[in-house]
Amino acid sequence: MFDVVPDMAAKRAELTPGALAFHDISTGCDWSFARINDAANAVAAGFQAQGLKEGDRAAIICQNRVEFFIALFACQKTGIILCPLNWRQPAPELVETLQPVGISLLLTDAEFQATALETAAGVGAPVLKIEEDLAGWIKDGGPPLTAPVPAERPWYLLFTSGTTGLPKSVIQTARMAWANTVNIGQAIDIASTDRAVCFLPLFHTAGINLYTLPVFLSGGSSAILPKFEAEAVHRLLASGRINQFFAVPAVYQALSLMPGIGELDWQSIRCGCGGAPLPEPLIRFFAGKGAKVLNGMGMTETGPTVFLMDPAHADEKIGSVGRPQSLVNVRLAGVADSVEGAGELQLRGPGVTPGYFGNPEATAKTFTLDGWLATGDVARRDKDGYYYIVDRIKDMFISGGENVYPAEVERVLNTHPSILEAAVVGVPDAKWGEAGAAFVMLRPGQTVEPETLRLWCRDRLAGYKVPAHVQVVEDFPRTAAGKVCKPKLREEFNND
Repeated sequence: MFDVVPDMAAKRAELTPGALAFHDISTGCDWSFARINDAANAVAAGFQAQGLKEGDRAAIICQNRVEFFIALFACQKTGIILCPLNWRQPAPELVETLQPVGISLLLTDAEFQATALETAAGVGAPVLKIEEDLAGWIKDGGPPLTAPVPAERPWYLLFTSGTTGLPKSVIQTARMAWANTVNIGQAIDIASTDRAVCFLPLFHTAGINLYTLPVFLSGGSSAILPKFEAEAVHRLLASGRINQFFAVPAVYQALSLMPGIGELDWQSIRCGCGGAPLPEPLIRFFAGKGAKVLNGMGMTETGPTVFLMDPAHADEKIGSVGRPQSLVNVRLAGVADSVEGAGELQLRGPGVTPGYFGNPEATAKTFTLDGWLATGDVARRDKDGYYYIVDRIKDMFISGGENVYPAEVERVLNTHPSILEAAVVGVPDAKWGEAGAAFVMLRPGQTVEPETLRLWCRDRLAGYKVPAHVQVVEDFPRTAAGKVCKPKLREEFNND
């Protein structure tokens, strides 16, 4: 695609210095592109004064705030690699995550200072405080840094959720960021006049890249919320200040229960969804309020945007994640190009990661011999070239010799009027080898009898797909991306 790119913060400051880049809702502060670049130069100088050099790693643990992006751009200027940490994890887990990476310092905000100190002690790194150290560097300023950025150089690391073992550190590069900006930018028509909101956690690709970084690179602005709170997001949407909105299904679910949600001017807000399939009832609920929610699909390893549904076919192709976007190549293993069918989804393009940091074995397992990223997802392509994610290969189970894809069963369960969300896993069964266990979260004020629900499923599914077990839950264990953590559900079932 290209060998070097301009310093992103410096280039935006050159093009639109006085335009609004970020509005921090917690502090009420506005940050222009020039101010962001100046602050990033100052933090870059601060890192270097600490002895950090190109290739060193600096971790950061904080809720969403403008200083995160300042640190991110400072790392791009210096070649230091930023490692955002999951603030939901306790220190022992963070130590385990960081030990293979090795860090030279750990940045923290006041809220997570105790966790940061314990984590830093476990990996032998000093701790710096965002409110004190970074604030001091920004106040003092620093010399301008505008050197070209190697497009393939590791910029930051994002850690996978670790549902299949220890987390892997996915390398993110400037090339990936620009490819994602093209992929998502063309799909949703990002422009310098756009206003987005950042509330998804910044230790996850969606928090950074959907849509905050692409909006920044396009000259638009983002409001920063510390984290997702339904009332705060509802207020911001109601203010009319946001016209680009991306969320995971759990967020749309929470918003659907908010009083007055139908009174928002949804037609003025372009809505995207990813991280997991948006259930059809939620799609239709928001459509009834005037919102056209576009399903998409991507991965941490793909920068992330791969697919997004187009508005013209959103109502016709419910359940589809759309077509592949501009800078990604897609193939289905065992299915000829442009032919209708299903197979493992494999991807290639400038948005795909070069691999996992310090883990050549995991990199080799993830990429095919001819260089395609093997996603582990089964996908289906219809006659019109639209794609549907069938399920994760590892989530499929075999009951009585028949393949069962939990996502198919979940789609049916989610249409039951009493069910807000459902998750299905395969569990051991003495007769059939494996059988389905359904965990369901009910809508407020609703009840359902497990056997009644099984009979309801039998009218809509083949017998071998009907869950043998049904359990009502208050909520689900979730990953950082908002996905249901199915290994924990299996563990809970086996422990009961």
